[in-house]
Amino acid sequence: MNEFTDLTLRGLNILGSLFLFLIGLILALVIILFFIDITQTKDAVRRNYPVIGRFRKIFSSLGEFFRQYFFAMDREEMPFNRAERDWIADVSEHGSETIPFGSTRNLTAGAAIFANGMFPKLEGEHVPHKPFVIGKDAKFPYEPNSFFNVSAMSFGSLSKPAVQALSHGAQLAGCWLNTGEGGVSPYHLEGGCDIVFQIGTGKFGVRNEDMTLNDDLLRKICEHEKIRMIEIKLSQGAKPGKGGILPASKVTEEIAEIRGIEAGKAAISPNRHVEVSNNQELLDFVDHVRKVSGRPTGIKLVLGNVTPIKELIAEIKKRGPDSAPDFITIDGGDGGTGAAPMPLIDNMGLTIRESLPTIDDLFRDAGLRDRVALIASGKLITPAEAAWAFCAGADFVNSARGFMFALGCIQALKCNTNTCPTGVTTHDRRLQKGLNPESKAVKVRNYCDTMRHEVEMIAHSCGVDHPRDLTRDHVFIVQQNGRSKPFSDVWV
Repeated sequence: MNEFTDLTLRGLNILGSLFLFLIGLILALVIILFFIDITQTKDAVRRNYPVIGRFRKIFSSLGEFFRQYFFAMDREEMPFNRAERDWIADVSEHGSETIPFGSTRNLTAGAAIFANGMFPKLEGEHVPHKPFVIGKDAKFPYEPNSFFNVSAMSFGSLSKPAVQALSHGAQLAGCWLNTGEGGVSPYHLEGGCDIVFQIGTGKFGVRNEDMTLNDDLLRKICEHEKIRMIEIKLSQGAKPGKGGILPASKVTEEIAEIRGIEAGKAAISPNRHVEVSNNQELLDFVDHVRKVSGRPTGIKLVLGNVTPIKELIAEIKKRGPDSAPDFITIDGGDGGTGAAPMPLIDNMGLTIRESLPTIDDLFRDAGLRDRVALIASGKLITPAEAAWAFCAGADFVNSARGFMFALGCIQALKCNTNTCPTGVTTHDRRLQKGLNPESKAVKVRNYCDTMRHEVEMIAHSCGVDHPRDLTRDHVFIVQQNGRSKPFSDVWV
């Protein structure tokens, strides 16, 4: 018994000593941090409230986590709320699904409500829609299989497994995949889907040292039969008026080789194409790219001042309809990106809600609407948003972040730090292991299939055969007084 008591006392003494050691260590650390904080001059809070002031930054960082999971309501978060993200996660996993009990959507001013027909068409009554051909006069016109497609996301902004999943998923869904401005990578091509090759202002993959277009490199890329269209990017939604930004931490050796740039150095594209400073030069450049590539060639832009678009249309009419871009991709000023300055993300460029019907009206009034296809892009991730775009004048709808959610994105807002926890936007191999391209490709297909099915469901409920048959009379916009009006009456 005495021996047991001695062992117990020794154990207690050891634990007590460890406890005192830890207390001493903590006190020493607090004293060190106290003197560091009180002598530094960069942070006023830490200087005035040594040690304690450090918790402010910790709690601010944790607040982002707690708001997402515990405090924000389903429809509150920005840029995409939990209801939207959960819906995409569900349909990507299981396909089109139903929900119970009723809507949680708040139909306040600005909300879109579709006008269901008195006599919607029965299954089998829908007339097959005639094929839509882009670039009829190009050497290789393109007849897309899908009205909903993958918007521009580059290899660089996205990880290798993410691009692989999109490529294989787009092939399964029968939709196109836009490369983004980072050039055509092997991972874009490996799935065998249709590819829209975007040429950004940096001309990655097809550039000379002075950032002019290298015709030989463009011809070589277009030898691949899956390159269906060329998109000349003038601007994008998150940073209108500024070129692309790929942080240095994301410019790996492989990405640098594909883009034709230096590894480990930030890839900053110029604000515009060096060859294009006016509408005359823009149409010349479009025509040149179309002839070199043999592919339908269009432009991507964010609408700001309407006057340059009117001047572009005047120049097209002066030269003739054949001089027009084969398509225009319209990105909303609230579009997404992996990295952009906050003033541009928050305050530059018109949203798709204003820019799409504006451009549709301008080209329709000029008699050029049948010549130029309109592709809508910018936060159109649900069937209702895509259907609204068709009502407003779109021929096709693109989505980037919708497909990112299908890949498993949780809106951690770490795209620019190379620390994406789901492997979607990081080149850290450890984090990429969480993204399996094979299983995610199926989710990409499910999301695309569901979007098409449910946009068609809205069209059929409105009494028309195809989403392109939707008009501004098929969607009502809730007004400030609570009453709704047809979009054709609101948009005048």
